[in-house]
Amino acid sequence: MIKNYLKIAWRSIKSDKLFTFIKVGGFAMGIAACLLIALFIKDELSYDQQYENKDRIYRVVLQGFMDGEIKKSVHFQLPFADALQSDFPEIEKAGKINMSELFGAGKRGLRLTGESQNNFEDGFVFANQNILEILEITLVQGNTKEALLQPGNIVISKSKADKYFPEGNALGKSIVLDNNTSRPYTITGVMPDFPKKSHLQFNFLLPIEDTNMSWTNQNYFTYVLVDENASIPALEKKMFSIMENYIIPAQLAYGRDPAFIQVLKTVEYKLQPIADIHLRSDLAMGDGLKHGDIRFVWLFGAIAGFILLLAGINFINLSTAKSANRAKEVGMRKTVGAYKSNLVAQFLTESVLYSLISFLLGLMLAWVLLPTFNEIAAKSILFPWEVWWFVPLMTSSALFIGIIAGMYPAFYLSSFRPVNVLKGSLSVGSKSGNLRSGLVVFQFAASVILIIGTLIIYKQMDYILHKELGYDKDQVVILEGANILGNKSESFKAQLLQLPQVQAVTKSDYLPIDGAKRNGNTFKKVGEGIEDRGIPAQFWRVDYDYIKTLGVKVKEGRDFSREIASDSINSMIINAKMAQDLGYENPIGKYINNGRDWTIVGVVQDFHFKSLKEDISALTLVVANNDLGTISVKLKSDNIGGGLAAIEAIWNKNVPNQAFAYSFLDQKFTQMHEDVQRMGKIFNSFALFAILVACLGLFALSAFMVEQRKKEISIRLVLGAPFESIYKLLTLDFLKLIVIAILIAIPIGWYMMNRWLEDFAYKVDIGWEIFLSAGMIAMAVAVATISYQSIGAALIKPLKSLRTE
Repeated sequence: MIKNYLKIAWRSIKSDKLFTFIKVGGFAMGIAACLLIALFIKDELSYDQQYENKDRIYRVVLQGFMDGEIKKSVHFQLPFADALQSDFPEIEKAGKINMSELFGAGKRGLRLTGESQNNFEDGFVFANQNILEILEITLVQGNTKEALLQPGNIVISKSKADKYFPEGNALGKSIVLDNNTSRPYTITGVMPDFPKKSHLQFNFLLPIEDTNMSWTNQNYFTYVLVDENASIPALEKKMFSIMENYIIPAQLAYGRDPAFIQVLKTVEYKLQPIADIHLRSDLAMGDGLKHGDIRFVWLFGAIAGFILLLAGINFINLSTAKSANRAKEVGMRKTVGAYKSNLVAQFLTESVLYSLISFLLGLMLAWVLLPTFNEIAAKSILFPWEVWWFVPLMTSSALFIGIIAGMYPAFYLSSFRPVNVLKGSLSVGSKSGNLRSGLVVFQFAASVILIIGTLIIYKQMDYILHKELGYDKDQVVILEGANILGNKSESFKAQLLQLPQVQAVTKSDYLPIDGAKRNGNTFKKVGEGIEDRGIPAQFWRVDYDYIKTLGVKVKEGRDFSREIASDSINSMIINAKMAQDLGYENPIGKYINNGRDWTIVGVVQDFHFKSLKEDISALTLVVANNDLGTISVKLKSDNIGGGLAAIEAIWNKNVPNQAFAYSFLDQKFTQMHEDVQRMGKIFNSFALFAILVACLGLFALSAFMVEQRKKEISIRLVLGAPFESIYKLLTLDFLKLIVIAILIAIPIGWYMMNRWLEDFAYKVDIGWEIFLSAGMIAMAVAVATISYQSIGAALIKPLKSLRTE
């Protein structure tokens, strides 16, 4: 019996190649898209799953309500971790990590002792011994229990050990950082490379040598290993005693105003599971790490469901639409004794066969598209052919989807009454179209929503990349590792300024891009006679040419000047946001204090120095010529290549043992928003998949409707109906459905994209033109899809069609 079912199913599949192609092609595309999205989601959800005690490892987060919004931070004081471990028995270990470039983390020059050639390496951080144990870092070489106990120790990754010590033994070897030969570091451990699915990616661990035990400076991430029987909500509440016993007394002793102390009394500590850090960390935490976004995971999961649902709808639509063609088959088979169960089994067999073929083609398509998808998503996902559960899962999914998608057509077709069918009184294919109409509306409503999303994402990305930033990012070259110049930095800068291709040069590690130094301070007015709450602001050390090189506009007062001696001592320039936060209408000549007094000599217009997802915040600039490891060069636009070559020649002359490393400021700015651009490309790609699947279904339905109405069309043509009337007859009903779909999709699309734009402090307006454009695109796609069949029907030869009747 099963062999007979398969034979009839295969004969049915071959009998109508167009419908078979659309059924199988639509399913295959839906399956390929869903599989790619599933692999993406699995990859995103697999971060930080490698820890044996992952359910007990947490990162501490400080959370409070300030200035009308929730503020979060993961930066804590040096003694904070030690206090947690000593005060709370539920915390077995507390570790700390310092990623601040102010302390020497990030990028540094490295060379082996006794060699002259420096290499510019990234991934330096400071950590205490407990971090090795909390993060379960078992050293490949060295003693895990004492590798970071002594100053001057360093733990390096396996890949860096292989790079610098190919003979295989790195323990006990010495390296020099930043050309500081007076302070070599001894390698006391080689650790495995951090897994790619880890939110932490470090190559060099240095012991913490900071001795500032103040409870007012916050520079450290804190990770804790919690006892397996501990109640996390209860522990979070108990942790507030750290604020009461240590931080608030220290802030009062520092002279903080009562308003600030009241804010501290409202904050709370939260423990963030390590497995949540990658997907559930927001920008407010300011950890500077690369993150995913759980909302994108849910969004892409929803799109996958949409695509698969659209493909399933196509299958049901086409199966029910062709029911008239198979009505006589059902009637005849019932007349000769076939049971309803036999017919149900027959049609389910056809559905499952369609599903199996579609799954096979979908798997092949996903496998072919995976490299392109990896490139778009910046992933290295592998197709899981070798995983034991993959083939059984795909097979069972194909059977399940085939049965689910075929249940309605199977029971629907098998319910026909033989007497009605054989008398010719049943014409299901053309008359029972309410379900198909509803499904067409659903398909195109989903498609219009995705078109709206695509247009808004494109518009937002274009806005971000071309927004006026308040500074000039074009033709600015960033020379990294410039701290290796030492006391040659001023001479090097003077040599660069002699080049005809160079317009300006500045020395500063503080730049308006991700990865540059940041330094938060709190400032108070001086001499106002008012107890104001301290104003948080960035405190940047720059040189005299910083504002000129970056093209920042001075709004009030003046720029720094070498001719005024006090500018290098106590002068400060602030941005307009800082002036607003201070409440100054005319801030020039006023004093503010962050532990010492500064005189405000200028106000610059606000410029963006963070992602456009964040508001511009308060900023202060002071002159400092020491400890500046980055040099930025503004080139004239007529000869970029020649300018780079000239700069490299001067670099090699001054630092022959350090490789020339540079990047462009505009490229760094673009990289700040790569995650959003990447997600936009993925969204657009799968939106196109969904729209294509919907159009395939519409094409097949229009083809079937033309086939069903050929006799009617031929009679109309014989009676003199013009081409236009036939075209309208075949397209108008479909276009009505598309209009209904557009009207349904617009409010849903507006709501969804309005929620997405809430992530951005600076965003485009969702105007009526977006919805008009989306509607016109959907209408154009629908008309183009239907017109091929409609035009062909209007041009048929009526005599040939009627002769067959």
